[in-house]
Order: sequence, then C-alpha cells, then structure tokens
Amino acid sequence: MTIVLNGEAHETASATLAALLNEIELDEAVVATALNGQFIPADAREDTHISEGDRIEVLAPCREAEMLEFYGKRFESRLLLGTAQYPSPSILADAVRASLSRIVTVSLRRESGEARAGQDFWALIKALGVAVLPNTAGCHTPREAITTAQMAREVFGTNWIKLEVIGDTDTLQPDPFGLVEAARILCDEGFAVFPYMNDDLVVAERLIEAGCKVLMPWGAPIGSGRGLNNPYALKTMRAHFPDIPLVVDAGIGVPSHAAAAMELGFDAVLINTAVAKAGDPAAMARAFALAVEAGRLAYEADPIEARDMASPSTPLLGKAFL
Repeated sequence: MTIVLNGEAHETASATLAALLNEIELDEAVVATALNGQFIPADAREDTHISEGDRIEVLAPCREAEMLEFYGKRFESRLLLGTAQYPSPSILADAVRASLSRIVTVSLRRESGEARAGQDFWALIKALGVAVLPNTAGCHTPREAITTAQMAREVFGTNWIKLEVIGDTDTLQPDPFGLVEAARILCDEGFAVFPYMNDDLVVAERLIEAGCKVLMPWGAPIGSGRGLNNPYALKTMRAHFPDIPLVVDAGIGVPSHAAAAMELGFDAVLINTAVAKAGDPAAMARAFALAVEAGRLAYEADPIEARDMASPSTPLLGKAFL
C-alpha cells in the first residue's frame, strides 16, 4: 500500500507503525511519531495499524553538528520544556516525548509540599531520561534565590540552575541588580547558571562578567503568550554576543513565536504554559518541535533581508514587450 511518510509517497507492506519504523531501520527509542496529525506515543506504536493513504510523520534528533551545547554538554533538541501546570503526570510525559526535548525545567518548591507527590514526580522525570534544569521560580531576593539553588542542587543532583530573581510581581519582570548579585555568588560556588533576564545588553554583559555562559532573555512576560515583544532588542543581543548560547525564555504563546526566535539566530527556546495549557499538550509540543526545527533551518539557510520596496522575482531580460 501507499502511505505518505514525512510528506513523500512511500510503498510499504508494514501493518503497524512499529513495523514501519523497523522497515525503514529507525531506532524506536529516539524518534517521535504521528499518524494523520495525531501524536502516537512509543508504547502505542505496536497496536497502531496503518491504512492506505495514511500520513505519517517521524521526527528524529538532529545531526551532531547541529547540536545544542550548554556548559560542555550537548543535546539534540533545541526545545526546552517546563514541567509545571500540566493536567496530569501522564500528559506531561506524553508532551515531553512528543517535543523530543532533552532538557526540562523543574521546581523544588512546587514539589516540596507533599513528599509522596515529590517522589512520584522525580521518578517520572528520571524515567523520561532527560536532563533537569532546576529553577528558582518565585524568588524575589538574591538570598532567597541562592538558598533555593543550593537546596535544588542537593535534591536534583545537578549544579545547573535556572536563576530567577523577580523584581515586579505584576509583570514578573526580573530584578537585574539582584540577578547579577545572585549569579556572581552562585558562579563562585560552582553552579552553571542560566539567568532569566530582560533584553538589556548591559545586564547581559554584567551576567557574563559574573560567570554566566548562557543567557535567557524573555520574549514577553511569563505566561503572557505575547511572543516576541521586542524582536529588535533580541536581534541586537544576538549580534552583540555571537558566541554565548541564547535561549528565549517566557512569553512564547504559539509555535510561530518560537520559529521567529530561532530565525533571529537564538540557540533554543524554553516553553511551558503554551504547551501545558493547550487543549492537546502532546500535539502542541510536537508543533513546537517542528517550529523550532524550521526556524533553525531557516536561520542557517541565510534568509533574505526585508526590503521597503518591491523587487521583481522574475527577470525582464529576454521577455517580449507588446
């Protein structure tokens, strides 16, 4: 029978999705699949039957040359995923798998209220086989953020920390002064700091001087879904710090926002609310994975510059004029 595999006609005798992956010699453990626009989890592929004309998509990690690197560690996916606000642990797990993300953010505070809940959550994250990036969400002072980071290192067994020091409770805008102070202390203590910041170049410079080797400027206020409020500032930051990994964090609402960030040359995006609160989180996670890949490919393809005037795409030389 004939199916459509990743946009192209493909002849197959495979009866199930699992058999198809075996036929095309792909490792099931490192791919994500969808059938007719519906995400299919790995444990359902054996029971998912294929019919004539079905549209099947298979996503696999990118080539090593395209890998993302943070503090000496390399990752296939350029999409980071937050783990808060999902309707259930199983929906979170499906979303992580569909996204192909290899890094998820976790919150010490959110899981500390009930020991059993915290243990179950941590067991789920470990079962997914992803790297964890603990955060200091909700901290308003450097001391509070530093203490939370120290506790997170002990609980999660990593020196990575997504540093948040909130300065305004209405917009959740980061406090640049407290952020730099906390970053300097944590870097001195051996932490690999991922600072959540605004798009200010001077703040970025001070964070780098403090020891940060990654910057995470916001696109818009956390949870707003507004996208990139100031693309010019983000583009300027990319040009100013060409060798520093940059991750757009906060404000992303739909996949096109993520693609736009990647087209500016950013190294990755971090998504939470836009996936967790979607009607179908797994499908939305897959959509973001495709958008991030598309945006990165577009950036690497060297897109044309925007123009104020029209420019004919069809040459006039050799055309007859009547």
